Amino acid sequence: MESSDEPPPRPDVALELHEPTPPLASLRHLLSEVFDDLAEESLEDLHLVVTELVSNAYDHGLHPRHLRLRRLPAPALLRVEVDDGSSDQPVLGRSRIDDTRGRGLIIVDKIARDWGVIGRTTGKTVWADLSSQT
Repeated sequence: MESSDEPPPRPDVALELHEPTPPLASLRHLLSEVFDDLAEESLEDLHLVVTELVSNAYDHGLHPRHLRLRRLPAPALLRVEVDDGSSDQPVLGRSRIDDTRGRGLIIVDKIARDWGVIGRTTGKTVWADLSSQT
């Protein structure tokens, strides 16, 4: 990831996730309202990536948890960022074919243009960049 002296663009969505279980239905509803100009396929991709990254933050991370979504100046790009208080790094591809869980990052890897992890003093940020068509 490139560094820049310019601050990142202001998020379109910035939420503290303090609920005891992931608020996935309400997040999908909010995303549909905030990003109502996206093409259906782009919105579905956004829903999937947010669902997977937030679920992972709840399943494997610690408080505090935050979600940020922003449109980047790059052409047709959305950035999803999910923070959590655990320094444990996500692992891609641990699931077996008969598992009902463990495919989240595989889905993110297939949908996102790129994704990664930024270590923080306390915890980490898992991010994904998505193409967005209007």
